[in-house]
Amino acid sequence: MSSTATSTEHGSAKQVNSRGRVIVASLVGTTVEFYDFYVYATAAVLVFPRLFFPGQNETTQLLSSFAVFGVAFIARPLGSIVFGHFGDKFGRKGTLVASLLTMGIATFLIGCLPTALVPGWEFWAPALLVVMRFAQGLALGGEWSGAALLATENAPANKRAIYGTFPQLGAPIGFIIANVIFLVFSYALTPEAFMAWGWRVPFLLSAVMVIIGLYVRLKLIETPAFTKVLESNEVAKLPLARVFKTSWRQLILGTFIMLATYVLFYLMTTFTLTYGTRASSLDAAKAAAEKAGKPMTEAAAAAFVPGLGYTRNDFLWMLIAGVVFFGIFTLVSGPLAEKYGRRKMLIAVTLGIFAFGLLFVPLFSAGFVGTMALLILGFSLMGLTFGPMGALLPELFPTNVRYTGSAISYNFSSILGAAVAPFIAVWLWEMGKGSPLLVGVYLASMAVLTLIALFVSKETRDLEYTNNVA
Repeated sequence: MSSTATSTEHGSAKQVNSRGRVIVASLVGTTVEFYDFYVYATAAVLVFPRLFFPGQNETTQLLSSFAVFGVAFIARPLGSIVFGHFGDKFGRKGTLVASLLTMGIATFLIGCLPTALVPGWEFWAPALLVVMRFAQGLALGGEWSGAALLATENAPANKRAIYGTFPQLGAPIGFIIANVIFLVFSYALTPEAFMAWGWRVPFLLSAVMVIIGLYVRLKLIETPAFTKVLESNEVAKLPLARVFKTSWRQLILGTFIMLATYVLFYLMTTFTLTYGTRASSLDAAKAAAEKAGKPMTEAAAAAFVPGLGYTRNDFLWMLIAGVVFFGIFTLVSGPLAEKYGRRKMLIAVTLGIFAFGLLFVPLFSAGFVGTMALLILGFSLMGLTFGPMGALLPELFPTNVRYTGSAISYNFSSILGAAVAPFIAVWLWEMGKGSPLLVGVYLASMAVLTLIALFVSKETRDLEYTNNVA
């Protein structure tokens, strides 16, 4: 594949990134990033509670694991500032390479950590897990925005929303790869071998994917939009200060426009796995504990809340089937956002998310068919709302602060939405004595906040994107 093509502008030939190189570089990089992130998210539910937080009951183990899961979301805004600064000051290409390396190294090292079951590592194992999780979040804080800018700043006229879906596809593809690998090892190994060492392999395999991503990204040339910023000497000395001075309103709007997307995303990928694989009754939970040789304590029995009772592997396959629709509707969303506009389309989709939140109880209560319908509907909505964000958030900001601005909005929204979503969902699930009613109401409430932000915002489809500086 040729890394560059030649275009003619004002009679002079200039090198630009070819369409194929843009697609592959934006897609491969985010696939690697989301693969790494999903590997941890899956392990946070299935493995880490028992390996890094032993001695606690099932619920507090899960909450401790989710707390470490949330550390990355605290790191992401810091990553958006650090990587955004370098992306707006020195260019998109080098910054994207750095974010990919940071994520890959941190994920690989998680696969090498001793667990808290090893004598002498009771404190250091979870502490180092927190450090590695923080590094993952730091990297993801800079990755998404850079990949979105790589795609949209290389896009032809009237195709930014379509090109903006390329990095978004990394989310469903990364999810599928990560979970298929987990499933293959869980089938191939005994439960004891999987818990002993099999869970490490998906983390270690990230090194292969990082090498592929680096190979593609190192062959890129700088985007035309940032090149014009350099040529016109409009590089912001302090992008963070400039974006808060000139675009503070867009920062707030972008944060809340992403809110419902984030809450939906992590409820669908994390909470549903927890709820789906929890025993459906106390008797079933006690029987499973007895079979595993770890009888349930009185405290654990008192804290027990029922789930759907699916096996781990069965529910992962159900999730993977749902995520296929995530990918399909991410692709569908690009042409729709170009035809109808980002704002109008997202208002309609967010109304759908609001209604979906009110369907949690009837769908989860309808057995396998209802649960699959919920997963397919939820992930389809996820594709429709996540796809246009690759264009909309960067379009809110001028070119010379675009990396910083879009990254801050995207990642501050992750704190309000994704970081607390699993924790709040588990708490509401317990408050509901095993019913997901309050979890659905929570999602619907977040959709209302996003609708307000969308109604206040303006359409961004037809604005000047390249010759636009703050």
